[in-house]
Amino acid sequence: MLKTVAVVVLPGAAPFEFGVVCEVFGLDRSDRGTGVPAFDFRICTTVPGVVSSKLGFSLNVPLGLEAAADADLVVVAPYQQMDQVPDELRDALHAAHARGAWVLSVCSAAFVLAEAGLLDGRRATTHWQYSHQLAANYPQIEVDENVLYVEDDRIITSAGTAAGIDACLHLVRTELGASVATAIARDMVVPPHRAGGQAQYIDRPMSLAGCHTLKDLLVWLDENLAQDVTVAQLADRVHMSERTFARRFRAETGATPAAWINAQRVLRAQELLEESDLNIDEIARITGFGQAVLLRHHFAKSVGVSPAAYRRTFRGSGAAGGAVTRDRQPAASAAR
Repeated sequence: MLKTVAVVVLPGAAPFEFGVVCEVFGLDRSDRGTGVPAFDFRICTTVPGVVSSKLGFSLNVPLGLEAAADADLVVVAPYQQMDQVPDELRDALHAAHARGAWVLSVCSAAFVLAEAGLLDGRRATTHWQYSHQLAANYPQIEVDENVLYVEDDRIITSAGTAAGIDACLHLVRTELGASVATAIARDMVVPPHRAGGQAQYIDRPMSLAGCHTLKDLLVWLDENLAQDVTVAQLADRVHMSERTFARRFRAETGATPAAWINAQRVLRAQELLEESDLNIDEIARITGFGQAVLLRHHFAKSVGVSPAAYRRTFRGSGAAGGAVTRDRQPAASAAR
């Protein structure tokens, strides 16, 4: 059970990435009435005292690495000179992993785990700007730059900046269930990106970050996934020609309308498989795939396993059965 969280900061700490960890685990949300715990949250460093950030201000960190000795999760935030890992931090990370605790790096802090030797022979990711460098510097690591985060043997590495939120919420969902992760995500006003608890279940959600002219349309699509819509209809909703719309959609989401909708439908199917007792035919109808065979095809292609196997894996992860949200009318296909 995830109760104690220790985040390690060193001189030149990256404020945003550090703040992501504080936001997810450091706030007491136990009054939300959804089973969200108040984590025992600790900020620690190698030499207790004043720790500088890369933006000029400093943090007063009174706790040393002994605060991480019994933590259920040890998180490393990026800092300057990450190719230099103090021996005491290296030892603390190895000790955490050896005792079965989770170890998580945010953004480029994957270099810290790599330098410490924790990623040898494992899959990992980092910010796309540094992924080639990570692969070149540490050829024993299988670097995947196309995902938001990777979990391998209780070690989680996340991609750039806000992907740290997805990685943290993934861990919360794995340990405490979908309802707790959703409650934290709603409080943070971010999507509860849900992936599996195993390395093969890599999350590839379509974020609204970077979406400007089409943001309202994407919100509408997410709320109406069961509707059978065409590119022409979507272009008309935003008063664009089909060609302009298709170009703008790919520029803002990185995908075609059909691919984006199918990805959201798969994510919704994951939610229903975790939290409801609906059968596959009902989930196919609600999510807009229409037929169970189409749901199974797209689900297996995206997640890597069948819907039934996914449900068997996660029904024991704390998800509550019977809850169905945002039921929609049936549809047969995505935008075409």
